[in-house]
Amino acid sequence: MTEHLGGDVIPTGFDVPVEPLRRAAHYTGEPGSIAEARAFAARFLEQLKTEWCATPDRRADGELLLLVSELVTNAERHSNGPYILELEGTDSVVTVCVYDSSSALPRRYPRDPERVGRHGLEIVDALATEVTAERVPVGKRVRARFPLQR
Repeated sequence: MTEHLGGDVIPTGFDVPVEPLRRAAHYTGEPGSIAEARAFAARFLEQLKTEWCATPDRRADGELLLLVSELVTNAERHSNGPYILELEGTDSVVTVCVYDSSSALPRRYPRDPERVGRHGLEIVDALATEVTAERVPVGKRVRARFPLQR
């Protein structure tokens, strides 16, 4: 705890830097991998609630699982090999990263209610406050920041 006296910051000896909660899982792309990734994200969110006292709004649980599902589905469909799901969170935000072996960056298509498929990034953009995609030595990483409170 830090006390503020006349604008001065006085360490009290209880100040401990707190790192975000981080977890990662590796998936082969075999049947059931997407469901496993969703379950992994659900357990992560429960751990955030316990360890970080996170209080997500009533829609956050389902929306986070949808975001994870869209990102890992894209990794599974568009890469030649396994992928990694990495989650990092605090009491207010979860960052979802998916690494896969394809160097092709995802494309966001114009809205078209008549188009069948290819709405994944559109959904991710609607749920996340920030979405980035970049090439990495093993392929690409897609990262999305998801707020726990809207």
